[in-house]
Amino acid sequence: MTPSPASSPGTAPLPALSVNALSAPLVAQLIDEAAQLRIAHSRTDEGTVIVDAGVAAPGSIDAGVLVARICMGGLGHVTTRMSAEADPLWPVTIDVRTSSPVLACLGSQYAGWSLSATKEQTGGKKFFSLGSGPARALAGKEDLFTELDYRDHHDCGALVLEVDRMPPHIVIDKIVRDCGLAPDRLTLVITPTHSVAGTVQVVARVVEVALHKTHVLGVDLREIVEGSGSAPLPPPAPEGIQAMGRTNDAILYGGRVHLTVKQDAVARRLAAELPSSNARDYGRPFADIFASFNYDFYQIDAALFAPAEVWVSSLESGATYHGGRVDAALLQAQWGAGSAP
Repeated sequence: MTPSPASSPGTAPLPALSVNALSAPLVAQLIDEAAQLRIAHSRTDEGTVIVDAGVAAPGSIDAGVLVARICMGGLGHVTTRMSAEADPLWPVTIDVRTSSPVLACLGSQYAGWSLSATKEQTGGKKFFSLGSGPARALAGKEDLFTELDYRDHHDCGALVLEVDRMPPHIVIDKIVRDCGLAPDRLTLVITPTHSVAGTVQVVARVVEVALHKTHVLGVDLREIVEGSGSAPLPPPAPEGIQAMGRTNDAILYGGRVHLTVKQDAVARRLAAELPSSNARDYGRPFADIFASFNYDFYQIDAALFAPAEVWVSSLESGATYHGGRVDAALLQAQWGAGSAP
C-alpha cells in the first residue's frame, strides 16, 4: 500500500513513497541477522516483535547502522569509516546521505512521538520514550505531519525507542492502535543511548538535526533538495546522561552537513544561521548544559540543536556558502583522547 497525502492550498505534498514499505526489508534483515548483529528479538503474546539492540543484548555498530537506516525510512545511506587524516577529529566517523532529506529525516527519523505511561498504568515504574522511525507516519500524532502533508498507510511498521528498558504493554497497545496495525505487523526496536547501537543511531541523526533546525528557522522545507553529513562516533558511555552528552556533543561540536537548496538567498541564510555556534548556550559540553537547566530540555536554547559546521549549495547560482566550525578540543577533552604513557 502507498501513502495518500492530502493536498492543501499553498503546499507541495511529499513524494508518494511509503517509508514503512521501504524500510520493511531492513527490518527483516535486522531480525534475520540478529546473531551476527549481537541483538535479540522476541514476540509479545499478541505477536508484536520486540528487538533488543542494547538492553540485555550487547548490540553492535553494525546493528546501529541498520537501525539508523530503518529510522530514515529506507531513504538514507549510513556508513562508518576510519579517518585517513594525519590528525583526525576522531578515529571513527558516521557518514549519512539522502536524496529525500525532508521525508527521510523529518517524516521518519525525527524522534517526535512522545510515549509515556504512569507507574499506576505500568504496575511499577513510570515509562517515557520518544518514538522515531517510519511508524510515526502511520500514527500521524504530531502536528509536523500536517505541515509536511504526508501520511503513510502501509500494513506494517517499525518504531525505534531510545530507552533503557522494554516498553510496557499499555504503551505497545497504544502504538498498535494509533498506527492502525494488526499487532503482529509492528516491530519495536529498543536502543538505549548508552548502548553501542544506540550511540550509532543517535549520531546518525546529524542531517536530521540540520533539517529540524531549518524547520525551526521557518525556512520552506521544499527548498531542501539533498542532504549529506558526518559526525564522529564517540565511545559509548556506561551512564545515560553521560551517553546523551557524548552523542549530542558529536553533532553540536563535531557534526558537518552539506545541504543543497534551490535559492541562493536560502543558501546564504542557512550558512549563517544554521550552525550550533549561534546558540546562547554554545561552548560547553552538552551534559553540563543539561545539568545547569535541571535536566529540562525545554530550557536550553533551541538554536543549540544543530550541526557544528555547514556548507549550503545553491542550485540557482551554483555558489556554496560555509558557516560554523568544529571544536575538536572540546570533543577530545570530553572523550578522553589522551596519549598512552
